[in-house]
Parts: sequence; structure tokens; C-alpha cells
Amino acid sequence: MAILIPLALGLLGGFIWLRKVGTREPGLPPGPPTVPLLGNLHIFPTEFAHYKFTEWARQYGGFYSLKMGPGTAIVLTDAAAVKELMDKRSGSTVDRPPMHVAELVAGGLNVVLARYTENWRTLRRTAHAILTPQASARHLPIQQAEATQLLHVVLYAHTTLSSNSVILSDLYGKRAPRYETPETTAFFKAQHEWELVLKPGATPPVDLIPILKYVPERWAKWKRDCTKTRKLQRDLYWIVGRNEGETNEGRGKRQLYGGDIDKAARVWDGSRNHWLMLTVRYLGGVLIEGGSDTTSSYLQSLILAMIAYTDTQKKAHEEIDRVVGEHRMLTLDDLEHMPYIRATILEIHNFRPVAPLMIAHATLAPEEVCVPWSNEHPSLILHSKYKSYIIPEGATIFVNAWGIFHDPALYDDPESFNPDRYLFTENGTKPGVDGSDLRANFAFGVGRRICPGIHLAQNSININTMNLVWAFNFTTDTDAGGNPIESDTFDYQKGILTGPKPFRAKITPRTAEKAEIIEREFLEAADTFSKFEFGLSPEEKEFVVQSRAH
Repeated sequence: MAILIPLALGLLGGFIWLRKVGTREPGLPPGPPTVPLLGNLHIFPTEFAHYKFTEWARQYGGFYSLKMGPGTAIVLTDAAAVKELMDKRSGSTVDRPPMHVAELVAGGLNVVLARYTENWRTLRRTAHAILTPQASARHLPIQQAEATQLLHVVLYAHTTLSSNSVILSDLYGKRAPRYETPETTAFFKAQHEWELVLKPGATPPVDLIPILKYVPERWAKWKRDCTKTRKLQRDLYWIVGRNEGETNEGRGKRQLYGGDIDKAARVWDGSRNHWLMLTVRYLGGVLIEGGSDTTSSYLQSLILAMIAYTDTQKKAHEEIDRVVGEHRMLTLDDLEHMPYIRATILEIHNFRPVAPLMIAHATLAPEEVCVPWSNEHPSLILHSKYKSYIIPEGATIFVNAWGIFHDPALYDDPESFNPDRYLFTENGTKPGVDGSDLRANFAFGVGRRICPGIHLAQNSININTMNLVWAFNFTTDTDAGGNPIESDTFDYQKGILTGPKPFRAKITPRTAEKAEIIEREFLEAADTFSKFEFGLSPEEKEFVVQSRAH
């Protein structure tokens, strides 16, 4: 009997504890009703989560909580909340939540997903050092040349090539002359597998049920997928970063014309330490991912918007023609004189953000937040008349960029593509609405996790947006019966980063003279291209010769 009483008390205590798992602790902001053990896991969206998160924000406010079993998630759909927590208090919100699959694949070396460690800080400092505004300015000639090639091969599928070749040139001093270049095809194969692994629901909730980590790989397909992706990534990163086997000409070109990641590698690899070599190769590989996928997705959204909103395309054409005229291509300096094109660039970020939920952050320490009692579009001002909430240490934080950009309290008709809104107010908000908590580069991230390649990416976006609008008419394609094939502006890929699913479009040069200018500029860019062309396969060499044989 003496043994049974402690056992019974222990079981009772365990039962009471289990009953509390999944419930919202006192001090947390409100949110959807929870159920025992699961919390909100049973209703957590596994695809296009930003839609559901935005729906909940309209119901529970721009600052609410979700229970993920015993864990806590905070969803921010309020610009003031983001500015206060993610920018002003970035020292506490810089971490990433645990992600076991990312550890299996990247071993903590993915600078985007890595936890806040000394290794991450080293990777981040290195990324900043090679992607400064000054370094980005040095790469403008190859960006301009690649933008010209995009115009030259402006079949829809090739919007991915330009951004991938630019980042390869900048980081490694070597470009991809065509979509079938081994580095390019290897990248998109590895990236596809990586996105499948990271897709919500693709793996069991390992971070919530850690015992699943110990399931043997032969019984866990998700582990085999991680192993496959890990090999694809490491093979790719070694291919793009290798120096061995190159000609003296190739080594010279790397050193002279670019290869910023190579320069970092030569410093880090001095000891020939395998871990250091792997680290710098991963840094280069992750920057390729960020510089390829995001820019290409943005350009695809641009084309889709031009097709769907013909009045916008007409206004953009009129402004470019007025500023630039008919007889030359644009330069980056022209953008200063084109407010409507600048507004169009900003509106694409609002209309279809590449990362609608950004990438989740996590807290390193508890944070107290004060919001109005109504919790409706909270202003995070510390004051006794405001209700106080506590965000616990280790909480996941989702920044719902989609919900902010599509907030009817901030924007008139936020579901429509309307660059004009940026001509009336600085941040595109309704007249009379305070938009000071927003910023032009919000789509590139928040706090200490803001994209380190923002300057390089913005240059590519600006150059390619101007060129594409200057050069082409974008219209709906037609089927065999001559009927227009309407494009769905909501038909987007699933995943952390998203872009339009393949769609049909009719793209034609606006004038015969513009087509001639594109041809001439492409041929004149050959000298710039040649500085970054080495180690080409026979097929690539033949492609280069044929494409410039005019």
C-alpha cells in the first residue's frame, strides 16, 4: 500500500500535466481554441498557411498565438508588431526554431535555416562582407549583360536562367550560358528535392516528438529523402566551387573578374580543413539558392501581373517610352526618373511576396509585449493601460507578410495589383493611414535575418523589370480554337518560397526596332560574358558560338 500511494500520485500528476499540454498558458495572446495534447496542431494548415493565418488575424488580431502541442507559436500580422519585435528587439528574436530535417541535410551549415550559433554568426559576417553595396556595384556589368541575354531568350522557362547565372558569376566568377549548363540543372534538381523535404507535412513532427529521430532509416522514407538531398547538395556545392582541373585561364578569370565566394574560400581553406571547406561551399550554395529562386519567382509574378492587369502594363509602357524613347535600352540610372516603374516593382512584392510567411524566427529569451485591450491592429507601446502578454523563450514567430500586404485596414483594395497606390503615399497605404511601420525592403526579411544579398537582388529585379517592360508586350495566349487562355493569379506553387505555377503567355517585341536593339546589345555583351566563361563543356561552347553567330 505504501508503494501504491506514491505511484497513484505520480500517475495523477502525469495525467494533470498531460491535460495541460496543448492548452494556452496564462499570459499568452489569444488565438484559435485548443484541444488537449494537440493544442492547435489539428487545425494547423499544411499548405498555403498564409491564407489561414491571415483569416485568423482578422478574427484574433494582428498579434495572436497558436499552441503546437507543448510548444508555442506567435503570428505577427501587424506592421507595428513586426517593427517592435523583429527589428527593435532583434537580439531576442534572431533564432530559428529547431528543424531536424534541415540538420540532417545541411548539418547546421545552411545560413538561412541555421540556429543562432557562433558558426551562424561567422557565416553571416562572411555573407555580408562579400555582398556589400560596393561589391554589388562591381557586379553591375555582368548583371546588365545577363539581363540582355534574358531579353534575347525570353521564353518563359528561361526567367530562371538569368538569376542563376548572375549569382554564379558574382560568387564564383563563372556564368551559366544556357539552362542546360550542368551547374544550373544540378542546382534546380537539388533545389526541388530540398523544397520537397521542407514542405509542411512532408516529414513527421520530429521536433515535437523527438523520439522519431531514432527510427531507422530503412523504415523512414523521410530520412532517405534527407540523405538523398544532402548528397545532391554537397555534390553540387563542390562542383560549383571546385578549382581543381581548371586551366590557368580559368583560374585567372576567377581571380580577376569575380568569384567573391572563391576569395573567401582561399582564406578559409588555407588549412585545407575539411569542415572549413564544407562551410564555405555551403555558404556559396545557399547564396545561389537565394539568388536564383527568389528573383526568378519575382520576374514570373511580374509577367503574370502584366498579363492580368493590362492597364498597368500600358501605364508602364507609356512612362518608359516618355523617359527613354525608342532608340536605346535602359540603364539602372533611368529608374530614378520613372516613379511608376518604381511603384510597379514595390507592388509586385506586395501583390505576390516570394516568401509570404518569410521564414520562421524563434525567441532566445522571454519578451513582454503590450497591446490595446481590443488587440485589433495593436500598437506596441509599453503603457499601463495596455494589456501585457508574455512571449516565452523558444517560441516560434511567424511574420505573416502576406497578411500585412493584404490588410484592408492599410491598403485600398489590397487584393488588386495597383502600383498607383505608391504614387499617393510613400508605402502605398491608404491616404491618412500611418504607414511609418512599413519599409520598402520589408519583403527581404526582418531583423538580423534580413537577406544579406538584398543589394544584389534589388539590382537584378530593377534591371530586369525595366528591360522586360521596355521590350515586350505581354498578353494572354490562345488555344487551338483561338480562345484566350486566362491566367490564374492565385495559382502558385506550395512551399516556403513560392512562385507561379507554369502558365501560358504570349510575349512579343513591342517594335521591330526594339528587337534589333536587343540583338545588337546581346552581341555587344559578348566581351563581358567571355570574362566569366571557362570550363565549358563542348555542348556549351557550341551553344555560345551558335548564339553569337550573327
